[in-house]
Amino acid sequence: MARARVSLWAICMLRLALATVYFQEEFLDGEHWRNRWVQSTNDSQFGHFRISSGKFYGHKEKDKGLQTTQNSRFYALSARFPTFSNKGRNLVIQYTVKHEQKMDCGGGYIKVFPSDLDQRALNRNSQYYIMFGPDICGFDVKKVHVILYFKNQYHENKKPIRCKVDAFTHLYSLTLRPDLSYEVKIDGQSIESGSIEYDWNLTSLKKMEKTSSEPPDWGQVEGSEAQGWEKHFLDAGASKPSDWNSELDGDWLQKPPYEDGLKAKGIDRDVWLHQKMKPASYLTQYDLSEFENIGVIGLELWQVRSGTIFDNFLITDDEEYADRFGKATWGETKGPEKEMDAVQAKEEVKKAREEDEEELRTGKPHRHNHFNNFHRQREL
Repeated sequence: MARARVSLWAICMLRLALATVYFQEEFLDGEHWRNRWVQSTNDSQFGHFRISSGKFYGHKEKDKGLQTTQNSRFYALSARFPTFSNKGRNLVIQYTVKHEQKMDCGGGYIKVFPSDLDQRALNRNSQYYIMFGPDICGFDVKKVHVILYFKNQYHENKKPIRCKVDAFTHLYSLTLRPDLSYEVKIDGQSIESGSIEYDWNLTSLKKMEKTSSEPPDWGQVEGSEAQGWEKHFLDAGASKPSDWNSELDGDWLQKPPYEDGLKAKGIDRDVWLHQKMKPASYLTQYDLSEFENIGVIGLELWQVRSGTIFDNFLITDDEEYADRFGKATWGETKGPEKEMDAVQAKEEVKKAREEDEEELRTGKPHRHNHFNNFHRQREL
């Protein structure tokens, strides 16, 4: 029994060792983060980031992340990593975000870009592959965006996913798999999952692709040679390939050998007849979860009230590694963060009471708000 446990442990360690980590950022080296992250200079009015763990935290150093510092500003900051393709592999994108300023309107999402992005020119029109994370504005917009770039268009998940709206740190994770399944987790819990093909609005693409995959109208081909080819084509026989699946590939169209060198001019029938018909679920032929040259992660967003903190960025191909990383970072500090907030809230209540007593004793009013400390726990 002990031997079996050792083997299982060894397998787990081997799997973690084989995980590919494309990008990981925890901001544990102070101001050296500026050597890795590039501020866009596309607009002189872009807001700036600083490193901070906020007013309350679970661990002063571990909880330090990128914090927005200026109200009513656009932000554009990015970091580059070695280019990779996730073809045939999982893609896990994960990070933490904390709206300790009581977000009223602004983004808390991240974007993943192609490697050819000009970081200095990053702006709202820069083409990206994936946009993922929370977006809050008023009472109507409290959602998690999951937007994918495919066939020169942006497509958003049609399932509404509600984001967290309190002032604590939360862990957001998106997994895209080669089988076209996906999963969104918040704080380690699965919130939404399903099929990329069916959960994104791709009906128009399906119609377009189906039309383009249909064979040409051979009856419209002019010339006696084309008509001659058509006669031989219809009459001659040919054996069906052993791997031909009528249900998936369509009806078998027989291709005869050339007779008397006859071949229709301007028509490449060889290409058409050797090409399998695309099935109705043709989108699986173009994997929507695949991106060829991933190379940059960035924060390109708008905030009315600043103070959001982004931390613990991770891009990997291993879901188990992502889970362990989340537990080792956010999982270790989420409890102490709430404890510190509770202590601060009690101190603020105590201070407010003392000020009230002082006001009654002296008749001199104090400027304070008794309920400021409660905004962290309450949803907007």
